[in-house]
Amino acid sequence: MFEVQELFSMKGRVALVTGAASGMGRRFALTLSAMGAKVICSARRIENIEALAAEIRAQGGDAVAIALDVGSTDSVKQAFDQANEKYGDVDVLINCAGQLTFMPFAETNEAAWDNIVNVNYTGVMRMSREFINRLLAVNKPGNIVNITSITGIQATKYLSLYASTKAAVNHLTKLIAMELFGTGIRCNAIAPGYFITEMSGDLLSTDEGKAIVNNLPSKRAGTVDELDGALLLLVSNASSFMNGVVIPVDDGQVMQLLQ
Repeated sequence: MFEVQELFSMKGRVALVTGAASGMGRRFALTLSAMGAKVICSARRIENIEALAAEIRAQGGDAVAIALDVGSTDSVKQAFDQANEKYGDVDVLINCAGQLTFMPFAETNEAAWDNIVNVNYTGVMRMSREFINRLLAVNKPGNIVNITSITGIQATKYLSLYASTKAAVNHLTKLIAMELFGTGIRCNAIAPGYFITEMSGDLLSTDEGKAIVNNLPSKRAGTVDELDGALLLLVSNASSFMNGVVIPVDDGQVMQLLQ
């Protein structure tokens, strides 16, 4: 009997989640484990990811914590080496690590610019390149899901640094997918709207942030569990005919920004 639920199963898959120390990344690691994946929880804050991996194992899942700085090529290579030693080839990559900077463009300094580009954009390149090259070497399929933002789709004041990197990743998603046609490696992206996370907390607590939320379609920010559906669609066989797409998950917020 055909079971729709099997389309979303992650059994037998090995998933590496960057930025798993908190927020969306933490939620994604828990969700992937609940669907049967072996999960590599990665971030710079080792205490957080060790606690997360222990929580997953306590729930009957299979997870390991691996320290990772996406801003360092050496750290990226070492993380994949450790993951491979533990579970074999990683075949799902969730690029969730990121930083948020909220300031007028005229006040932007080059140090802040270089830092956020290195993490939010070049970090995605480093992770994706390593992931792709390892799978191509063994002729295996794989799946990349980049976590971007609706601010990379529609311009938003005071987020020029952050939003520029997310726009770049949106386009990189399509370019990666195009170059890998026929390899079995797919690349898609989720573009969340305003969600309640540790990273967005400072922004949403400001007067400007509160005004943004009050102007949203449902007058609230999303909660990370509301991203589960889009995540499981893109990482699983349910999206086997989807490639190079960027899916907004935002309650229509990007349309609100257009007004």
